[in-house]
Amino acid sequence: MNLKPPSVHRLPARHRRARSSSRQLAVVVGGLVASTVVGHVLYPAVLHLAARRRPCRHVEPVVDPPPVTVLVPAYLEAGVIGAKVANVLANGYRGDLEILVVADGDPETAGKAEAAGARVLLLPERGGKSQALNAGVAAATHDLVVMSDANSALVPGAIEHLVAALVPEGVGAVAGEKREGEGGELAYWRFEAWLKRNEDRLGTTLGLDGGLCAVKRSAWAPIPADISNDDFWMALDLMERGHAVAYEPRAVVEESSIGSLGRSWERRTRVVSGGLWVMWRKRRLLLPRGPVTAQLWGHKLWRSTLGPLSHLGLIVLAVSRARHSRLARLFLGGHAVAGAALVAQENGRTVPLAARIPAMAVYLHLVAFGGMIRCLRGDRVVRWAKPAR
Repeated sequence: MNLKPPSVHRLPARHRRARSSSRQLAVVVGGLVASTVVGHVLYPAVLHLAARRRPCRHVEPVVDPPPVTVLVPAYLEAGVIGAKVANVLANGYRGDLEILVVADGDPETAGKAEAAGARVLLLPERGGKSQALNAGVAAATHDLVVMSDANSALVPGAIEHLVAALVPEGVGAVAGEKREGEGGELAYWRFEAWLKRNEDRLGTTLGLDGGLCAVKRSAWAPIPADISNDDFWMALDLMERGHAVAYEPRAVVEESSIGSLGRSWERRTRVVSGGLWVMWRKRRLLLPRGPVTAQLWGHKLWRSTLGPLSHLGLIVLAVSRARHSRLARLFLGGHAVAGAALVAQENGRTVPLAARIPAMAVYLHLVAFGGMIRCLRGDRVVRWAKPAR
């Protein structure tokens, strides 16, 4: 009778190594995928879950509207500044309204603005938008200041909606809603508006946009001379000093698309570069400090740096595995389709929605790399070249 215990079946060593390697690869791929989608999927999902139990900010209508200064920084805007002044005057604000155009070293724009009925502050030389805003806030007659770009059009009632949201105690600034372009570009701005709406329900949002926002002079602090992303700096600086930044979706501003993806490259990479510099200047906010830290990482920093870098890691990994992995080949094929869709859009051809979405995702990550490179080079333009309008 055989009394020996049954032998335990063991996989050959090479099979065990292969299985362990597969598990490690799965962990790496899963981590890279999660990191890639943090800014556009995971952060929005967690934000929505956190905000859904919070009520929307209640804004009381303004019975007796306080006096307001509408500040318009302008450079090479002689062709549109008259229409801008008329648009502000026609917005329907019931209180006293001052329109202050800060002509940033631009006498022609100053003359056109004055002829249209605006109060004009002509700066002796161009200092950039941030410094034009500093000069305008210092010169404004009233404590409540609405800021708007010269090439944007306010939807009727926008000013009064902004003022109603700005009046409450503790609110330092209010972000309006920007609508720009159409198709994928407009979808991007609607996504940004959704983020701001959810962040606002948690108390404050860093999604301030210079196209339309409002600020209290009493809460204002001058923007440093090396800052090009004035709106991002304003939001972080106010939140750091204890002021809430509210969001008012009924205060709408509309802008025409900047044009092709090629034309938008300069602006988008400049914005990413300038935003990274702002975050470096305000890097202490990256340490746990409540909602501002979560928003800074999820809404801005991750999608500008770690997300695109993780995406690149996935591409490199797929290239190395393409010979043996069908999934890797499909992943690379999807990127080829996205690249072809970008080329087709740039050439004016119609692209199906199923191809436009991945194309825009790839483009935004390319923009992030362009912005990172510009920031590392020290390319932080505060007086950028722009066409005359």
